[in-house]
Amino acid sequence: MADPVSKIRIDKWLWQARFFKTRGLSAKAISAGVRVNGLNVSKPAFNVGPGDVLTFSQARQVRVIKVVALGERRGPAPEAQQLYEDLDPPQPKSEDDVPPVQRLEGNSRPTKRDRRKLDLDRGRALE
Repeated sequence: MADPVSKIRIDKWLWQARFFKTRGLSAKAISAGVRVNGLNVSKPAFNVGPGDVLTFSQARQVRVIKVVALGERRGPAPEAQQLYEDLDPPQPKSEDDVPPVQRLEGNSRPTKRDRRKLDLDRGRALE
């Protein structure tokens, strides 16, 4: 028989590796723009194989992924994580990124007067 398949469609691979919920969403992301080894790709039928580096955006984040293996099916998450190596792991959020939570005394529910003050403060912050 012939040599086993060493390449797979990029939309199918991204779907099998669980970066996108459906192949349709995967194809839409590819049409928006994906780089494979620095080459801009806009067609979901582009073939990728082990060793290729993919750069694409996913949920306001740019992902840089190296294809390690080709999947046979869309399996569970631990199986999908073995298909790639994350070259740029997401950075943990620092405490500065999260706004502080204001705690109110009492039953933690603001009174009407407190609510008006909060709304005024928020309006001033926008100006």
